[in-house]
Amino acid sequence: MKARSKRNPVQPANDAFLNFTASIHFDSRLWKYDIAGSIAHVHGLATTGVITTSEQKLMIGGLKAIAEDIKRGKVAFDPKLEDIHMNIESLLRSKIGDAGAKLHTGRSRNDQVALDVRLCVRETLSEAATEAVGLQEVLLKKAKESTTVILPGLTHLQHAQPILLSHHLLAHFWRLQRDIARIVDCYHRTNFSPLGSGALAGISFKIDRNLVADELGMDGITENSMDAVSDRDFVAEAAFTLSLLQIHLSSLSEELVLWSSKEFGYIKLPKQLASGSSMMPQKLNPDIPELVRGKSGRAVGDLVAILTLLKSLPLAYNRDLQEDKESLFDVIDTAGASLHALKTFLAEVEFDKVRMRKSAEVGLMTATDLADLLTTRGVPFRDAHEIVKGLAMKANGDDQRFLALANELISKKLKGEEVPEIDYLSIDKAIERRSIDGGTSKSAVMKQIGQAESALQATKKSLSEMQKDISAVDALLG
Repeated sequence: MKARSKRNPVQPANDAFLNFTASIHFDSRLWKYDIAGSIAHVHGLATTGVITTSEQKLMIGGLKAIAEDIKRGKVAFDPKLEDIHMNIESLLRSKIGDAGAKLHTGRSRNDQVALDVRLCVRETLSEAATEAVGLQEVLLKKAKESTTVILPGLTHLQHAQPILLSHHLLAHFWRLQRDIARIVDCYHRTNFSPLGSGALAGISFKIDRNLVADELGMDGITENSMDAVSDRDFVAEAAFTLSLLQIHLSSLSEELVLWSSKEFGYIKLPKQLASGSSMMPQKLNPDIPELVRGKSGRAVGDLVAILTLLKSLPLAYNRDLQEDKESLFDVIDTAGASLHALKTFLAEVEFDKVRMRKSAEVGLMTATDLADLLTTRGVPFRDAHEIVKGLAMKANGDDQRFLALANELISKKLKGEEVPEIDYLSIDKAIERRSIDGGTSKSAVMKQIGQAESALQATKKSLSEMQKDISAVDALLG
């Protein structure tokens, strides 16, 4: 039998208990946030007179020295101390003596861990948004290069209507823009300090909570001490935001996988970012988009685990909350790695513009334009739809036959009226007609590109402001 831990040397327990309850093997990554939070807390203690100025300097110097030792790999965390909080406090006591024992005055591990995770989440959200902006920049660059490239737009994976490649790429851009907006919103809901909440009821020392929050670059303080130590909304929201982003990456990846197949042939795989087969020497496989697509399920699993963990928990801290971190860290790492990999892959992808256009020229892609034309000449759309559907069935998938029947119909229906130009049903003309805001015409797409550039600049400004807050942690560590 061994002591339960160095925190409680009286109650005996065996190694199995220690191994089951310890969290240092995963929460050690919170070390810099824990130390920064401790330094800010020391400033708060000093302003109330709980510790002297000399003790304040000694404690802060010791904490900064520990941070430097950890950076250099000189620290081996002790699992018998259970978690990162007790490890840091023990290291401080070893380094500066009795003054280190005052660090936990007016603080519980309940509000301490809530702070650490908030600081971690806000930084990793900023990093994810930065990677997402990088992917947006690649999509926008490719869109600018493709304003004359036509490909078939699909619904149900069936040929539907012709679109510009730029329009298609920008659709993914705007999905990411919504993801980034959710990340920024989540960041601001996360960026509040719970320190001063104690275990659940607040603390008796008159620490200026706002001063401590300012030290950490946070927007303010939590309103209710019980809620503060219980709240993991920001964990669940971060997991949702990143898992939805991962779903959008999966959708883009699915298209890249399809487009790289011989059946589509729309893209050429970058040889340095694809793999061959262990058996078939001719193969080249789209590993990166396939893996990103696969990792989306993992991200969703992390979200479900977090939501299930939080279900039915009573107020104030419960040990269950220890289990949120592994899922949180995993979804953070998964999304970050996926964004970086897909950005690198897409930047090297080459589009086969000729193949795309040839594909857009088959499949009766301008049938809707014929129905619209009839509608402009007084035929109710449902009737026009039925008329064109009949032509399509009569043509039996033969594009030339359909065009001949269409031109014959136009001549009959518009007898005595101004007849449209002979190439009215060409894919180029069909695209030009979609000039409505948000449409696929070149003019509409150029307007979108301008909007995308403005959105990028606004996002970068927001991220720069967030980075100023985040840098407070490193500033405290010196």
